[in-house]
Amino acid sequence: MSKTTIDQLIINSPYEEPKHYWSYDRETRTFSLKEGRRPAGYVIASESSRAFDDPGIFIEIPIVNKIRPRVKAWREAGYAGVTGITKRLLEHWNNSEEREFRRFFFCQLEAIETLIWLNEAPDSEKVGIEIPSDGGEFRRLCSKMATGSGKTIVMAMLIAWQVINKVTYPQDARFSKNIFVIAPGLTVKSRLQVLEPSGKNNYYEEFNVVPVALLDKLRQGKVLIRNWHTLNWETEEKLAKKKSVDKRGAKSDEAYIREVLGEMASAQNIVVINDEAHHAWRIPAESKIKGVSKEDIEEATKWIGGLDRIHKTRGVLNCYDFSATPFAPSGKKSSEEALFDWIVSDFGLNDAIESGLVKTPRVVVRDDGKLTKDYKSRLYHIYNDPDVKEDLSRKAEGHETLPDLVINGYYLLGKDWLETAKKWENSKFPTPPVMITVANRTETAARVHYAFEHKKIRIDELCIPEQILHIDSKVLEIAEAQEEVSPIEENADEEEQNDEPVKKLSKKEQAEFLRRTVDTVGQVGKEGEHIQKVISVGMLSEGWDAKTVTHIMGLRAFSSQLLCEQVVGRGLRRTSYEINPKTGLFDAEYVNIFGVPFTFLPHESTDGPPPPPPSPKTKIEPVKEKVQFEIRWPNIIRINHSYKPTLTR
Repeated sequence: MSKTTIDQLIINSPYEEPKHYWSYDRETRTFSLKEGRRPAGYVIASESSRAFDDPGIFIEIPIVNKIRPRVKAWREAGYAGVTGITKRLLEHWNNSEEREFRRFFFCQLEAIETLIWLNEAPDSEKVGIEIPSDGGEFRRLCSKMATGSGKTIVMAMLIAWQVINKVTYPQDARFSKNIFVIAPGLTVKSRLQVLEPSGKNNYYEEFNVVPVALLDKLRQGKVLIRNWHTLNWETEEKLAKKKSVDKRGAKSDEAYIREVLGEMASAQNIVVINDEAHHAWRIPAESKIKGVSKEDIEEATKWIGGLDRIHKTRGVLNCYDFSATPFAPSGKKSSEEALFDWIVSDFGLNDAIESGLVKTPRVVVRDDGKLTKDYKSRLYHIYNDPDVKEDLSRKAEGHETLPDLVINGYYLLGKDWLETAKKWENSKFPTPPVMITVANRTETAARVHYAFEHKKIRIDELCIPEQILHIDSKVLEIAEAQEEVSPIEENADEEEQNDEPVKKLSKKEQAEFLRRTVDTVGQVGKEGEHIQKVISVGMLSEGWDAKTVTHIMGLRAFSSQLLCEQVVGRGLRRTSYEINPKTGLFDAEYVNIFGVPFTFLPHESTDGPPPPPPSPKTKIEPVKEKVQFEIRWPNIIRINHSYKPTLTR
C-alpha cells in the first residue's frame, strides 16, 4: 500500500537483518513498505530534486549486493575456512544469551564478518568478487556505516581479530599484530583512545569484545592512534621556498617512518585503519578538482601520500576504511560525486533510521494551524528560496537583518525547541536541548549570532548570550590539527583589573578551549554543559556527537546526499538503547530539521510531540568507602583434572 507520508519509520530490529524497507516512487511521490533488504546504494541529486519532495536518483553499489548473500550463506553454514581463534571470536560476538546487555547490532556483525570473509573464506566462495583498487600499491577495503551505527566497536573487533590471530599463529601472513589507526582531527583521536587494549575504559572490556581468556594475547599487539597531521611532510619544492637558514632537505623515507610510527617503526606488514576515511583520497591525475579547497586537497594528499611512504618502507598488509559518507570529489558536477569503488559493506543512513539506531528526522511546525502547505514546503530548503539565497550569498555586515523567511523559520523552529526545553526541564534533565545552525559563510553565521544575541528571533529563552556558541571554523581547525594538547596555563602577560590578575590565553589555548567547549556540549560538569544554541559555518567536525541535539537549521546549499547526511548526521546520536519489550524495536527519538532537504531520506509525517528528554540513567558503581569489603574472583583460564588410584578393601 502506497502513502504520501510515513506514520512510523522504525520497522526493523537493530539486532537482526532488516526485513522491510520504505521504498520511494519518484513518479507517484509516494512511499511503500517492501519486504526484504534495501539494496546497497546511494542517492544523487537530479535536475528536479530541488523540489522539496524529490529525493533524486538511486545508484546501486553492485559489488556490495553481490557480497551480501555470500556472507549470509557463509555465516549460516558455520563460517567455513576460518581459524580456530576467528571461530571463537565470531561465536563470542554472536552469543546473544551471554551478552544480553551488550549485544552487537546486526550492522556491526555484518561489517566485521564481511572483512573476515574476504580474508579467510575459501577462494571458491569469492569467485567473481574483484575489489577495485584506489590506484595505489596497497589494498583498501571500505565499510560504509551510518553515523551512530557503532563503527568504533567494529574497529575494536577488527583489531582483536587481527592481533589475537597473529599472536596465536605467528607464521600466518594474513594477520598482523601492529595496527596503525588514523583520525581526521584531535577530537576523533581522543575518542579513539578506547581502542588501546591497555587503556582506561577500553572497548574490549567495556563491550565484552574479547573473551577474558584472550585479553592477554590481545595486549601483545601494538595499537598506535595518531592524528592525520602526523603524516604531514615538507617536499623539496616547499622547503626551497622557505626563507630559512636551515637548508636541510626533505626527510628520507626511513627518517619519516621513525618519526611517524615511533615505537612501531621496526614493524613490518602493518594494518592501517582510516577513521572518517572520506578525507583520504587520491587526486585524479587528469584534472584539478572543481569546488574543492586547497586545504582539503592537501589533507587528502598528505594522508594517502604518508600511507604510500609507510607501504614502500614497511609494507601495509591491508588498509581498512570506515566512513558514513565515503565519497571523493570527482571534479565533475556536485550531483556526480565519486563513491569509493572499494566499498565492501553498506549500512546507510536509511537503514540506520529504519532500525532505530539513530534519531528520526522530521519537519514539525508549532503554529496555529493556518500555515499553508506551500509555506511548510519552503522550510525544507530555506536557502534555495528566491527571497533568501541572494541575500545570504552576499558579503553583509554582522548586524544586518536576516531575510523574513529565515527569521520566521527560526521562530517556528524555536517554538518547537521551547516546548522541548520545558518538557526537559519538567523531567529535571540536567542539560538543555540543543539547536544547531549550519551556515553558508562567515557573514551569515555572524548575522545569525547577532539576531540571537539581540533577541530578533522572539524566543527569549533561546537568546541567552552565555548559552550561545558561535564556532570560529579557522580557530577550531587549529585545535583539531594538534597532535598533543598541553593543559591551559596562565599566560605570562597579565592585565590588572580590580587589583586581580586576569588570565590571558594564547591563540593555541583559545583554540583548545573552543574545541573542548564544542566537544562537551550536553555533558554535565564540562565546558559545554549549558550550551543550547550552536552556530557554525560548513560542517561541524567529525567526532562531534552531542546526543542532546534536537533541532537543526540549514542555511546553505544542499545539492547532494553527501552534504545532507554530513549535516543531519551531527544531530542523530541516540540517547537510549533500550528495546521496547512490546514491539521488540527501539522507540523513536526525534530531531526536527528546517533547511535541509532530507527527502533524500524517508521521514515521518510533520505532526508529532516535541523530542522527549533522554531517559534518566542511574550510574551503578562501587562505594569507595566500602573497598575493604571487596570480593575478588580468580580469573580461571582452565581447570585440569588429576586422577589418582585409590586402594580399597
